[in-house]
Amino acid sequence: MADRDPDTIKAEIDQAREQLAVTVDSLAARANPRRLADDLKAGVVRFVKQPPVAISLAGVGVIVVVLTVRRMRQP
Repeated sequence: MADRDPDTIKAEIDQAREQLAVTVDSLAARANPRRLADDLKAGVVRFVKQPPVAISLAGVGVIVVVLTVRRMRQP
C-alpha cells in the first residue's frame, strides 16, 4: 500500500465530512414533523378538491343536515 500525503488524507476526510453533513441535513429536513404534517395536509386537500370527492362530500353533508333537521322536528 502506497503512502499517501497527509494533506490529501485531510482533504478526503474534509470532503467526506461535508458530504455526511449534507446527508444528515437532508434526512433531518425529510423527517421534520411539521413538513410531514404539511405534506399530508396538502395531499388531503388535493384529494378532497377532486370533483367526484367534493360532490360526494357535499352530498353527505346535505344528508347529515336533512337528518339532523328531521330529528329536531320529531317529538
